[in-house]
Amino acid sequence: MENQPLPPNPNINPSVVNAPATQPFAPSAPGSVPLNTGAPLSSAHMYAPTTNKKHYTAILTVLLILTAAVAILFAWLYIQKNSEYQTARTDVDSQIDAAVAMARAETTTKMEEEFAEREKYPYWTFAGPADYGSLSFEYPRTWSVYIASEANEGRDFEAYLNPREVYPVSYETINALRVTILNESFDNAVREYNDLISRDESTLTLTTRNVGGTLANLYIGDLPDGIRGAMAAFKLRDKTVMLQTDAELFIDEFYKILDTVTFSN
Repeated sequence: MENQPLPPNPNINPSVVNAPATQPFAPSAPGSVPLNTGAPLSSAHMYAPTTNKKHYTAILTVLLILTAAVAILFAWLYIQKNSEYQTARTDVDSQIDAAVAMARAETTTKMEEEFAEREKYPYWTFAGPADYGSLSFEYPRTWSVYIASEANEGRDFEAYLNPREVYPVSYETINALRVTILNESFDNAVREYNDLISRDESTLTLTTRNVGGTLANLYIGDLPDGIRGAMAAFKLRDKTVMLQTDAELFIDEFYKILDTVTFSN
């Protein structure tokens, strides 16, 4: 049986069937690898993308390392600067605290001194025996008075004054003020003091001062019996008055007392 031509298929477009064969894909861009050509790939085509990726990764890694190093450097500088600032601030705060504490201490001391000074007023008046010239002077009311020897039967008069209480009387005792009215001449009474001044190694000095309207000898420095203070001696009738402080601490008060001395001849 002879081959008979097949009847045309109405679903097939004759122009498409008879069209010449075309490439399945458009030509690739220059430098790219053509696809589906069946040609083998060269080594350059196979490794170029991988090499570029490694270069990018290396550059990125270096940039990250540099960024981290800069960040660490700035962090270290910040910590150092902050530490120096804290140290400086601590020093300044310490200096301020010390200055404030010193100012408070000075203020407290000044207030205490002012209070102690106010407590002395009004001053009280010391009155000696009338038979011995009625010696008198003003002294702080915070001081106590002890009459050790009355002026009777020609004896010497002795009194001791000291803040709060008077210490037991002896050559070693230190009191703010000793009051003595000696029943002897002025020259005899001060002879021991003048002898001390005449010594080469003496640390006792002699000046004069007006006390109660009369001229008094004022001895300042190392007094007899190991006392370092001041003593004022002056004539009162046929007797000698000696006012003495046993400590340099009371020198200022001692001068105030001398300024208030009165007596009757």
